[in-house]
Amino acid sequence: MATYSHSRVSCFENCPYQYKLRYIDKIKVDVPTTIECFMGDMVHQTLEKLYKDKKFKKLVSKATLLKFYKDLWEKEYSEDILVVKADQGLTSENYRKMGMKFISDYYEKYKPFDQLTILGLETTDRMTLPDGNQWHVRIDKLACDDEGNYYVCDYKTNARMKDQEEADADRQLALYSIWVKDKFKDAKSVKLVWHMLAFNKEAVSERSDEQLEKLQKDVCDRIKEVESATEFPRKQSGLCNYCIYKEMCPSFKHEAELEKIETIKEFKEDEGVMLVDEFSEIKTKLSELKKQDEEFRDKLITYAKQFGVDIVYGSNKKCSVKEFDKIVLPEGENKEKFIQLMKDKGLYEELSMVCYPRLNSKIISGDIDEELKKMVDIIQDYRLSLSKRKDVGEE
Repeated sequence: MATYSHSRVSCFENCPYQYKLRYIDKIKVDVPTTIECFMGDMVHQTLEKLYKDKKFKKLVSKATLLKFYKDLWEKEYSEDILVVKADQGLTSENYRKMGMKFISDYYEKYKPFDQLTILGLETTDRMTLPDGNQWHVRIDKLACDDEGNYYVCDYKTNARMKDQEEADADRQLALYSIWVKDKFKDAKSVKLVWHMLAFNKEAVSERSDEQLEKLQKDVCDRIKEVESATEFPRKQSGLCNYCIYKEMCPSFKHEAELEKIETIKEFKEDEGVMLVDEFSEIKTKLSELKKQDEEFRDKLITYAKQFGVDIVYGSNKKCSVKEFDKIVLPEGENKEKFIQLMKDKGLYEELSMVCYPRLNSKIISGDIDEELKKMVDIIQDYRLSLSKRKDVGEE
């Protein structure tokens, strides 16, 4: 049996290809952390110090706490830390100040920090899932009150507020609450608390035993999916900008090579750049020709109607303009009635067609009868599509 965690399973959900590189191929890469992760770590360590000192009846002043944060930042910071949003004008100093504000706001909101009894900070342990696998438990702050309520707290430095629906669907802290209930038999309730530091607010959720039982089943099903996976496709999203494997990912490898080019001249002479630029021009011309085709089609129809002809002659070609009847199928409820009527009349099998895109999707995903799947051949093909990329900087 293996040990899983929220981050490991989320990695597979976000990008199976990244999961393969990290957990199966175990590829190590020497890349800097991002400024978001670094700032989050500095804030976590600062708040951990606050509560550790409180445990020994030592209340740290806000000024002392902020000094600890600034000194820690200065000690740990290095120039190779990646500022992903540098192209938006943000610098490491912006993030340092953000962290200071998060700590200052938190201090003012919760001082003198005696609302709860702190049971653990950066708590680490493992719990056994119903399928026998282990689940890694890591809690930023575990606390309780005098009434038997336990609190699983997580510090978040996200720039987006977690709404109630998202909190109620969160997997990470909910699984931790199972561990809490197992460890602390006197727990009347386990409340999940996200300290959204950027907003100086809390998001709170609580799960019933029935919800937790279903959650464990869902997690076991997802782990089964992970373990049975044979294909690891890439999923592009905003998270790609923070991926440590970005330079070796086929979706970004060429972009990484281009970013190493120092001049615009060398950039434009890159074979890949030239191919895409030419392909883009061709697609643009085809789009324009298609539009012209539609325009001339309408003009020829208008001309034929105006002069009462069905063949229009040019210098070397002639164009036939024939009018014909074409049906328009009903939509919505009437479409369902129409199809059912065709079936009742025994015409549906004769007149219906196989929907190739849907059939292709079901066969490739394996969501179809195995006997049907064996009757088709699966071959490799390519689909090319163009989209905008970020602007290239000037020399």
